Formats: sequence, C-alpha cells, structure tokens
Amino acid sequence: METIDTITDLALSLDTVWMLLAAMLVFFMQPGFAMVEAGFTRTKNTANILMKNMVDFSFGSLLFWAIGFGFMFGAGSFIGTPHLFSFDFIDMELPKAGFLIFQTVFCATAATIVSGAMAERTKFSVYAIYTVFISVLIYPISGHWTWGGGWLMNGEEGSFMMSTFGTTFHDFAGSTIVHSVGGWVALVGAAVLGARLGKYGKDGKSRAIPGHNLTVACLGVFILWFGWFGFNPGSQLAASGEANRLAISHVFLTTNLSAAAGAVFSLFTSWFKYKKPSLSLTLNGALAGLVGITAGCDIVSPAAAVLIGAICGVAMVYAVSFIDLVLKIDDPVGASAVHGVCGFLGTILTGLLATEGGWFFGGGPGFFLAQLFGALTIGCWAAGAGFVLFKGLDLIYGLRVSRRVEEEGLDIYEHGETAYNN
Repeated sequence: METIDTITDLALSLDTVWMLLAAMLVFFMQPGFAMVEAGFTRTKNTANILMKNMVDFSFGSLLFWAIGFGFMFGAGSFIGTPHLFSFDFIDMELPKAGFLIFQTVFCATAATIVSGAMAERTKFSVYAIYTVFISVLIYPISGHWTWGGGWLMNGEEGSFMMSTFGTTFHDFAGSTIVHSVGGWVALVGAAVLGARLGKYGKDGKSRAIPGHNLTVACLGVFILWFGWFGFNPGSQLAASGEANRLAISHVFLTTNLSAAAGAVFSLFTSWFKYKKPSLSLTLNGALAGLVGITAGCDIVSPAAAVLIGAICGVAMVYAVSFIDLVLKIDDPVGASAVHGVCGFLGTILTGLLATEGGWFFGGGPGFFLAQLFGALTIGCWAAGAGFVLFKGLDLIYGLRVSRRVEEEGLDIYEHGETAYNN
C-alpha cells in the first residue's frame, strides 16, 4: 500500500510540475505579444504598447484571483457562484493555487489580444478600465459556460447540448474560449474607436502605415510559437502515465505542424495576391495556424492539423484585407483576423476533422453543429459585451486621445517617456 501511495504521489508531483511549467510558457507569451504589437506599430507609440501589455497581466492577475476565477469555476450553469479572493472551493487533486496560476495566464492572453487592434490612438486610462471588465466579466462568463462546467460543455443526459446535438462543445485549449473572445472584442473595439489618422484617404482608400520594426515583430512571433507549446500541451494538465505522455506528444506535434502550415500557406497566398512574399503576413500566418489548431489539437490527426493550419493561413490573409478594405476597420496588427476569424475557423473545422466524431470521419453533423453553435454563441457574447463596454466608455470618458497626441505619439503625452532615446 505504501508503494502505491508513493507512486501516486510521484505521479501527482509530475503532473503539478508539468502544469506549472506550462503556465510559465504561457506567461512567456506576454512578451511575445508585446514584441509583435510593438514591431507592427510606430516608434512614437512603443512605450504605450509595452505598458498596455504590462497592465493586462498585472491588473488581470489581481482581478482574476479576486473575482474572475470564482465567476468562471463556481457552481452554476450560466455564471459561476462568486467566491471573492478564494480558490479553495475547487475540488481537485492538483494544487489549487497552481491551477489558479495556470488559468490566470490564459485570462491574460485573452485580455492582451485587444491592445494591438486598438493601438496608437486609445487613452491609456480608458484601456485600463477595459482590462478590468475582460478579466472579471467577459472572459470568466464565457469561460464558465465551457471550462467552468457550464451549459456549453455540460454532458449530462438531458442537458441542452446533449438534447440538441447529442454532444457537447469541444475547445481543448481555447481557439474560441481565449482567442476568438479576444479577437471579437478587438474587432468591435477598433470599430468603435475609429481608424488612425491618415489610414483612409478622402477617397476612402486604405493607406499602409508600416510598423517600425519587423525584427522585433518576428522575435515576438517565435516567442509566441514557443509559448504555445505550454498553451496547448499544458491544457492536458497531466504528464504522468502512458496516456498522458502520448496525449502531450500528439498535441505538441499537431500544434507545430499547424503553425508551420499557416506560415507556409500565408506566405504563398500573399505572394500570389500581392506579387511579393510578405513577412508581416507570414508572421501572422504562423499565429493563425496556432490559433486555429488550439481547439482540436488533441483530437485531430497530424494531416488534419496541416489542413487546419493551411486553411487558417489563407483565410487570415483575406480576412485582413476584408476588415481593412471592406469593413474599413483599422486593426494595426491584424488581431481580429488572426484571433477572431481563425479562432472561429479552427473551432468549427474540429467538428469536421476530429478522428472520432468528426463529420468527415463518419460522425454525422452533430459534433460540427455543436462546434458551430458554441463558436457563434461565444462570439456573439464577446462582441456584444465588447461593444457595450467600449461604446459606454466612449460616451462617458472618450476612448480616443486628442489629434495632437495621436500625431506626436502617445509615449510622451500618456507616459512622459519614450521607448527609444536619440
């Protein structure tokens, strides 16, 4: 008996270390986002971008611990029972404090996606208010519907999803729950805010506003790619035993293949569309593949992962163009296309390509429709809540800095310092 207890304790220790290591990798995605957003924007706003990424994680850590975690994992179908400043209510073998940290870094990821889409013209004080709402309300509520045991992932007989589709919504690591939530909030935020000065001419044509440092942006993408090996495999929350070893290895493989396919296919798509292979679009293509595979990385084959990455890489290029040229929404870093569109696509493609239950694998339409319903429901919640939030803040405080501040740069006026000194 003592030997069995020792083995069990060692297995739990290994699982705990893996969960915390994965949390570290996901935390390392924060500088990745900061570098991508800074590189894709102009020098005069770099300190502002870096500050917003710092605030997203710092504010988010405190707020998610104090309020958001209880909303997300408390008992209830629609919204969790509040447990303020507490995580002891969770019943699990893994250390509860460690699980809180793991969930915190996911919340911070959803929050920080928005900063790039609203870059170069948003008041810092108002952006800080947004961080509060996504950390304590927008992300935790949709997170409760899914990972918190709410109605979209309730597999009990007679539950809404089981009665309607015969299965539940599946999002292993957050294509919809994390990325599309951030992407749709980013889209409506950029729309309410309006385009940067000079982005659209009097004739309505879009004008390119190049970022100041593609080297930094490229470094940021590689950091994010690296961090995703904690984001996706870490969501297994266990490493001990043969089943977990195989699962983690499979998720590592599908994650990497999809990222690579996203990069390759966005490269060739940009080459075909614009007659030049675009580095910025290729960088976003890798992220598109990563976002797309995150929902089904555990239940699709390596070949299907390549297909998902390829589809997302191509779709991202056209989504960036559509949002810019047709919707006239100015998203400096392409966050809406990468995280919103590709998060949605990856989620519904899981319903087609899952090796068990996928429509293309003889599973019938039920799983696909459950994926479509879940992605649309969460997308509507995020976009609707984001619109109300940003429209309200705009009416009460004003979202946008003055013309002079925008022209001369937010760094000096908002923060009293610059990222680069001559």
